Amino acid sequence: MKTFVGNNQANMAIYSIRDLEKLTGIKAHTIRIWEQRYGLITPARTDTNIRYYTDENLRLLFNIALLNRNGLKISKLAQMTPEEIASKGGAIAENNTNPNAQIDALTLGMIDLSEAAFEHVFAEYVSAHGFEQTMLELVYPFLDKLRLLWLTNSISPANEKFVGHIIRRKLMCAVDNARPRPDSLVFLLYSPEGEIQELTLLFIQYLLRSRGLRVAYLGANIAISDLKDACLTLKPNYVFTILQEPLPRHPIQTYVDNVAQAINGSELLLTGQQFFVSPVKLPSNAVVLNGLPGTLQFLDSLKVKR
Repeated sequence: MKTFVGNNQANMAIYSIRDLEKLTGIKAHTIRIWEQRYGLITPARTDTNIRYYTDENLRLLFNIALLNRNGLKISKLAQMTPEEIASKGGAIAENNTNPNAQIDALTLGMIDLSEAAFEHVFAEYVSAHGFEQTMLELVYPFLDKLRLLWLTNSISPANEKFVGHIIRRKLMCAVDNARPRPDSLVFLLYSPEGEIQELTLLFIQYLLRSRGLRVAYLGANIAISDLKDACLTLKPNYVFTILQEPLPRHPIQTYVDNVAQAINGSELLLTGQQFFVSPVKLPSNAVVLNGLPGTLQFLDSLKVKR
């Protein structure tokens, strides 16, 4: 578990070897070999002789792994100084378009709370692959890794909030730059009360607008009564929502039935883990999409119809 200690350095982050394994993807057994046989990593020790690792160890390990994946033998790396390893690792990372290497770079930017580092990786990937592919190939795999790290207490909530706000800003900017057609289908997007899936909902908004489709985005914590009022005014072709977490006050079947009735003839598009946890009998105007792949497939089918 990542913790913070006072000692001689205020609020210094420390990691266990299992934290390093989760953050870098390098097995703890391999880290110990690199440490004991080659002297590449030098852990610190507590007053009770328990080993721990610092941010400096973590950065060094990321660079060692990057160089090793790119053909440098561990025995060769063991002869280099940490400064030389960092320099060579930075040079390779600068020109490495492999998503795994870029995810490692995003992880380091998150740990260091370095907006400049995060922005650089993101901008370079967008330049090479476009915004949509950057989200699908880089950001979502990174967020999956982030959730695992958060659940295992390998990172602090501050790290998660830091990158969450950057990604949110990127999404909102991309949404603003996407121009829908005035005569296109209309989608209404919202999250139920108690559901927190803002980044994914914003990305869905971008996917729709970038394909020329009109979107009314209501945001999070929307009551069914408010949804009904919006549908009466807007008369959308589709209403889209995500049910990732259990609903606090309704069985999911009751909630889906009530929403399907409230949206006044629109088609209800549903996605999220809850539809794969327990069976739901779908109303005639509702369909479940299997996550982002299913949503993209649905959007492609709209293009074919048109």
